[in-house]
Amino acid sequence: MKKNILIVGTGTIGEPLIGLLADFRRKLNIGHVIFHKRTPLLDEVAKVNSLIKRGARLAVNEDLIPAFKDLGHDVKYDFQTALKAAHVVIDCTPAGNEHKKKHYVKYPGKIFIAQGSEKDFGVPYAYGINDEVLDKKPSFIQVVSCNTHNIASIINSIDPSIGSIERGDFVCIRRANDISQEGGFIPSPQVGVHNSEKFGTHHAKDAYDLFRTKNKFVNIFSSALKVNSQYMHIIRFNLVAYGHISKENLINRFRENKFVALTHKEATNRVFSFGRDHGYYGRIFNQTVVSIPTLMTDNLSGKTKISGFCFTPQDGNSLLSSVAAALYGIYEEEYLSKMKLFDDFLFSEI
Repeated sequence: MKKNILIVGTGTIGEPLIGLLADFRRKLNIGHVIFHKRTPLLDEVAKVNSLIKRGARLAVNEDLIPAFKDLGHDVKYDFQTALKAAHVVIDCTPAGNEHKKKHYVKYPGKIFIAQGSEKDFGVPYAYGINDEVLDKKPSFIQVVSCNTHNIASIINSIDPSIGSIERGDFVCIRRANDISQEGGFIPSPQVGVHNSEKFGTHHAKDAYDLFRTKNKFVNIFSSALKVNSQYMHIIRFNLVAYGHISKENLINRFRENKFVALTHKEATNRVFSFGRDHGYYGRIFNQTVVSIPTLMTDNLSGKTKISGFCFTPQDGNSLLSSVAAALYGIYEEEYLSKMKLFDDFLFSEI
């Protein structure tokens, strides 16, 4: 019997994830793609109907079925029935931990996946970084944030064994909000607070926790600020690694990692525009986009200082990890072979 996937939420991660899984449902040989929407909204009728047209099935809270039908939506499930029908549940809301306590713990035997904001929901996971953590067959998985994917990918590219990296410092220059969001924009750059003496901001802590699942321990620190832009996050990285690494060798290490895209571009709008024009669903699914002109290596005594800037593909890297975690829930160890379908969406150059 084919297994069903339920996506909870239709926001910046939920919406493209629903469309992506619905589009590839037959190629992936999965059952129904069900999505839950909490609130009936007149201005989102077109979005919901578009997802239904792609083949996804709508689930809503039982008491709101009449309201959704009044908007012309074809409701297939109430929420509890959808939970029972699903083999994998992907929560794309900022209330994943709340939903876990209220609903998900009542359904043993299913796989539940939440997003980066939901710390401690489950084992932290990033596709291509710590896939071995899935060998332990966790029931609850937290797909780490887009910037955590980026930081981890930079570290993993320079040294997959982590043994040669002495320390790393990352400055996350974050966009104010997504282009799809109306609220949260800021009038000027706004610095973030260092709330951890060891890690600075949560970005380094989250990357540390991700590598810890591999029994790898990285000495990293992060800072963050928001700028009044809606395009992409940028990360400025500064690492010290043991041994000699030339700039050419550094670029080759990035090039050998299929999750890294290289670019000669220096402006976020041009990278963002490339994803909009050439990426599936307008997304860049790579974990990071490294700007070649910004890369610098400085050979010290037995060490190399590595600096540069990279762009974070927003929800693209999280989307790919969410798909990988979902396919693990359906196919277990065979999910990696299924994920090869999405290799064509990874750019080597932007």
